[in-house]
Amino acid sequence: MKDFLKIMLASAIGFVIAQILISLIAMLIFFGAAGSFLGSMSSEKFALQENSVLNLMLDGTIVERTAEPDPFTSLISSEYQKTVGLNDIVSAIRKAKSNDKIKGIYIDSRMLTASMATLAEIRGELESFKESGKFVVAYADSYTQGGYYLASVADKIALNPQGMLDLHGLYSTPIFFKEALDKMGIKMQIFKVGTYKSAVEPFTQNEMSDANREQVSSFLSDAWSFLRNDFAESRSLTTEEIDNHANNLPLLQTTDYLISSNLVDTLLYETEMKNYLRTLLDIEEDKKIPSATVANMKSVKTKTVQKTENTIGILYAIGSIESGTGSSNIQDKYMVDQIEKLRKDDEIKAVVFRINSGGGSAYASEQIWKAITNLKKEKPVVVSMGDMAASGGYYIACNANKIVAQPTTLTGSIGIFGMFPNLEGTTKKIGIHSETVKTNEFSDFGNITRSLTNTEQQRMQAYIESGYDLFLTRCAEGRGMSKDSLALYAEGRVWTGNQAKEIGLVDELGGIEKAIEIAAEMANLGKSYVVFEYPKMRSPLDELLNPSKEELVAKTAKEYLGDSFELIMLLKNIKEQDYIQARIPFDLNIK
Repeated sequence: MKDFLKIMLASAIGFVIAQILISLIAMLIFFGAAGSFLGSMSSEKFALQENSVLNLMLDGTIVERTAEPDPFTSLISSEYQKTVGLNDIVSAIRKAKSNDKIKGIYIDSRMLTASMATLAEIRGELESFKESGKFVVAYADSYTQGGYYLASVADKIALNPQGMLDLHGLYSTPIFFKEALDKMGIKMQIFKVGTYKSAVEPFTQNEMSDANREQVSSFLSDAWSFLRNDFAESRSLTTEEIDNHANNLPLLQTTDYLISSNLVDTLLYETEMKNYLRTLLDIEEDKKIPSATVANMKSVKTKTVQKTENTIGILYAIGSIESGTGSSNIQDKYMVDQIEKLRKDDEIKAVVFRINSGGGSAYASEQIWKAITNLKKEKPVVVSMGDMAASGGYYIACNANKIVAQPTTLTGSIGIFGMFPNLEGTTKKIGIHSETVKTNEFSDFGNITRSLTNTEQQRMQAYIESGYDLFLTRCAEGRGMSKDSLALYAEGRVWTGNQAKEIGLVDELGGIEKAIEIAAEMANLGKSYVVFEYPKMRSPLDELLNPSKEELVAKTAKEYLGDSFELIMLLKNIKEQDYIQARIPFDLNIK
């Protein structure tokens, strides 16, 4: 009895001590985060100096846009340190172009990760910047291909004498795991329409189908032709020479080869590059170089911007399309609510719908399509496609007044599929058995411990085909084409923006600025208008006082799961009855 009491007492004391420690740790985290937050709020704002350069550090992952991190999320996730918003980069370059205090741009290229269309957007802004007569110079210890693509715009490209340069072309490596599923006894029951609808292939095959290989080869070749032409033009080389260099694996060539091939202009250590930069600014050696980062440029004002009668709204739709009310990804009820607010706002005369999505739920896509249709009745809607606007991403775009895409945007993929996992083999392998008692024939439809019956399979396929017919109808009506004509370019096939323009799925090639110009013209706004972004990004104070548990969990999961996160979210959506998916393959893995 004594031993029992001792154990109980020790357990109770241990529990109390643990609770005290947890509380102390929580308090330290809270006050530390609050202190960091208050410090950031009270810190002196950046002041741009005369004779400055924009230090364009290309490091980490470039996404459409980023919010100010809430202190709590920053403590558990390094995501914010790894990402930078495309909108912030574009804004910084434009401000630098018009601000007399900035004399040029210094591209500091590091381990950059960005998709082709994002790179094209930034490159276009750099080319526009050069029209001001200001200089652009670039330096890297080693250039990634994406970093080199942006650096190739520069007046002078410098590389560390011991550095490397990657120029290899493009490749795609999809992952297949059918054999792994077989070993676990999992069978994916697939229903689809579209010869090229390859999103289901990882679940059903161990290699690419001929149709998928054809489309991937096609869009890779077309995208590379644009990158290759840009490289060639910037470096005064022919496209054949660029291909020859790519085939010579410059990553493992000597720096002498890189110089003699005119891939770079000079070899300098970083300190020497900084001294060269000082000569361009006409300042003494060892003097600090006045500079501004992309983050600094957020506080540099061009002029006071207020809402006027000439306002264009940019509505961002980024991520997987899902059913739901949250603000993460593209959740239909939340997005419809945002669209309705823009429709009812009389001061907003036109909307640019910025889409960067590989699709998702067909049902959710239809709801957003309807909201855009209603918006279009009252004011012009111009779609600006980012890295991809495919499948469901194209569904929500197709009814806009105009569609603008980068030549290397991935779009199309007009096709749908349904997928049901059957775990009957798994349960047998591990010795789990189940029986079903039901009142009606289809009471247990969707039961993952058995395969679908022939009747269920027939009805599911008919359901998918009906959904595909609706998808075709929406696209044909939106693009002003007959359904038969549009069907020739559907079947789930992925196209580049350039290819999509040739077949009528896209109207213009260009970036978000091109879309804004078209929207202003359609709304008869002339050159006098202001632009606001929606949904509004939450301020640091909002993030501190109103943290979203859903977003916190999603960000944390994505941080640790990486590319597997989207696959897990797909299975979650299927589980929640989003049987029909209008989605591009999960990870094209283009590099």
